[in-house]
Amino acid sequence: MTMMKSTLAVLVVLVVSTCCWAQDEKELSVSELLWRANKDVVRAEDEPLVIDDIAYDSEEERNADQCTSQGCMWPKSTDGKVYVPYVIANHYSSRELSVIENGLQSFSQVSCIRFIRHTNQRDYLSIQSHNGCYSYVGRRGSAQTVSLDRQGCIYHSTVQHELLHALGFNHEQCRSDRDQYIRVVWENIQSGLAYAFDKLNTLNMNTPYDYNSVMQYHRYAFSANNQPTMVPIPDPNVPFGTATQMSKNDIDRLNRLYKC
Repeated sequence: MTMMKSTLAVLVVLVVSTCCWAQDEKELSVSELLWRANKDVVRAEDEPLVIDDIAYDSEEERNADQCTSQGCMWPKSTDGKVYVPYVIANHYSSRELSVIENGLQSFSQVSCIRFIRHTNQRDYLSIQSHNGCYSYVGRRGSAQTVSLDRQGCIYHSTVQHELLHALGFNHEQCRSDRDQYIRVVWENIQSGLAYAFDKLNTLNMNTPYDYNSVMQYHRYAFSANNQPTMVPIPDPNVPFGTATQMSKNDIDRLNRLYKC
C-alpha cells in the first residue's frame, strides 16, 4: 500500500511538472522560441542558405527585400481570395499536425488568405521538419520549403511567423523606418550576427512600427553579453518582442498588401 502511494505521488509530480513545463514553453514569445530552435542547428547539404530564419537561393539576396525587388505575392483568384497551396510532410504526429493546421487556418479568420491542400498547382509551400524554423520571403515559384522542426518550432506563433515570411513579410526590426523606433546596440550583438538587423526597403503598407508584431524580435536577440541589442525610442522601457500571435497591425499589413 505504501509503495502504491509512493508510485502515485511520483506520477502526480511527473504529470504536474510536465504540464507546467509545457505551459511555460507556450508562454514564450515567438522570438524566444525561434532563437532557441535555431541557435545550435547544423544545416544539411540539401537545405537552402538560411540566415536567421529566412531562406535564400543565394548570398546576393541577403541585402534586398525580395518583395520590393522582384515581386513576391501569391496571386488573387477571381473570387477575391488568395489561395496558397501547401503540403505537409508525413513525419509529424497528430498533435503537431493540429498545431500546424490551426496556424494555417488562422489566416482565413482575419484575411482573404486561404491555405489549401496542394493538388496540381505549380507553386506551393512544402512544410517539413528540417533543421530549425525557416521560410523564404514571399512566393518563390515551384515547391518552396517552410521548415517547422519538430524540435522547437511547433507552436502557433512560430507557424504564423514563418507563414508571414512566406506571404512576403520580413522582421519588424528590419523595417525601413526602424531607426525612428528602435536603437540597435551594435556592440552587444554576437560576432557575425549583425546581419539580423540589416534595414530593408520593406513593405510597411502605411502601418505603424509595431513593438507587438509577431515579426518583432525581443530586446536581447543575438546578444553576446546578456545586454540589450535593441532599445525602443524614445521610451526605452516600452516592452516589445513579446508576441505569441499575429497583432492587429500584422493583420492590417497583410490585408493591405493583398487588398483583402
